[in-house]
This record gives sequence, structure tokens and C-alpha cells, in this order.
Amino acid sequence: MAGKTCVVTGGTGGIGAETAVRLAGLGATVVVVGRDAAAGEQVRRRATGGRVEVLTADLSSLAEVRRLAEAVRSRYHRIDVLVNNAGVIVHRPAVSADGFELTFATNYLGPFLLTRLLTESLERAAPARIVNVASSAHKQVRAIPWDELGHGGPKGAYPLSKLLDVLWTAELARRLAGRGVTANCLHPGFVRTGLGRDVGGALGGAVQLVLRFQPGAAAGARTPVYLATSPDLAGVTGGYFVNCRPARPSALARDPAAAARLWELSERMTASG
Repeated sequence: MAGKTCVVTGGTGGIGAETAVRLAGLGATVVVVGRDAAAGEQVRRRATGGRVEVLTADLSSLAEVRRLAEAVRSRYHRIDVLVNNAGVIVHRPAVSADGFELTFATNYLGPFLLTRLLTESLERAAPARIVNVASSAHKQVRAIPWDELGHGGPKGAYPLSKLLDVLWTAELARRLAGRGVTANCLHPGFVRTGLGRDVGGALGGAVQLVLRFQPGAAAGARTPVYLATSPDLAGVTGGYFVNCRPARPSALARDPAAAARLWELSERMTASG
């Protein structure tokens, strides 16, 4: 990865931090994006090999996403890899600065806009790659609540956001076909990170108990790093991967009409059409 530039969102902790450190270790210049500058500096100090730059942004805010994209474009003429890893689990009603449900805004809509704004930079680096961190939790969703998408409550919001990530990846791959940029998504595995730290009550206690027996974030970074770097995946696009292998997402996640509808709606929500 020497000579390549990688952007990793949610890169200040958990799977994102491990992904950033590994990419730097392979010689890449890595732009670590997160909300906590101090945590980003810790990642930078851990990294060896390539250069690491830390940029702060809250992906739930469309204005901050635009500011982030401008900062990246002003520093780097081309981007070889974009890893959309930032994610949250919210168990209380919460909305973003733009009025969207917070999980939807952070896990899906912000990454959608960031990718749109950085597509030209990715095309300059062709062959380039987009890696979206989804989850097998997407299989829990039986129907998409189109009429209230982005405005529902926290219940079921995380699995829904991950379904949207899989759908969006497929449509992104279709739209980028022939332009030298691939797009794939993945389930990183159920690993021990801080993702569920804000879940309270009995559910929070159960989550923390189960997590004690799961592998750490380094295990979760294996598949994102594989998708970002493996020569075996040159030209491979539109896939969903588990344990570094192609896997089959849910039937709903494979619906091309739903993917196209989601894209058009997302363009209107982000004013990026």
C-alpha cells in the first residue's frame, strides 16, 4: 500500500482504529476520521510504516460531512481507498443536527454523502476501492419503512441502517461500473468493541456480558483490510463479505428496485443529486 492514500471513518477506536493501524503498517498514508481528536492521536502514535493524519468530524451532521470532504480534497488530490466504518447504536430517541434519527444519520446518510463528495478523488486514483462496514444484523429487517425512513425511533434502527448499507453498496457498485472504482461491504463479525457502550439497562448488561467472550477489534479488522488491499479482489465489486469470503445477504438486501429507490431518496435528503 506504499504510495496509496486511505480514508478510514470511525478510525479513532474499535475496528476502525485497527483497520487504520494495519493499513499504515502496509505503508499507506491513512486519514483517520473521528469525533475525538485525542483518541485519533493515540491511533497515530500506534501506527508504524505509513503516515497518519487525524481529522475530526461527526458523520451524523451533513454540514460536517461536507467540511470533512473539503478538508480531504484540499490535502489529497486522489484517494485510493475509502473505508466507511463509522457507526453507532442508539437506544434512546435522538436526532441529528439535520433532524434525522441519529443511527440512520451516522451509519448510513453521512457515509452516503461523504462517498458522493469523494467519488471524483477516488476516480483519480483508479483502480480505487470503497469498503462499507455493514453487519449481518441487516438480516433482521423484514421490510423497509419507506414513509418514515430516517425519522423513526431507535428500536430496530441499527439493523435497518446496516441493511441500507448493503443496498447502497450494490447500487453504488452499479453506478460506478466502468469508472475504475469498486464498492464492497462486509460483516466484521461480533467482536468486542465500544459500539454498544451506550446501551443501558438489562439489555446493556447482557451485551457487555456476551462481549467478554468475543474476539477483540483486531479480528473485526481482518475483512475490511482484506477488501481494501487484497489483489484477489481487483475488479470485484458489489459484494458482501464475511470472514474475507463472499457471502449472501438477505433477499431484501438483494432487491435492485429497493436499492435504486434508496439512492434517489438519499440524494434528495442530502441535496447531492
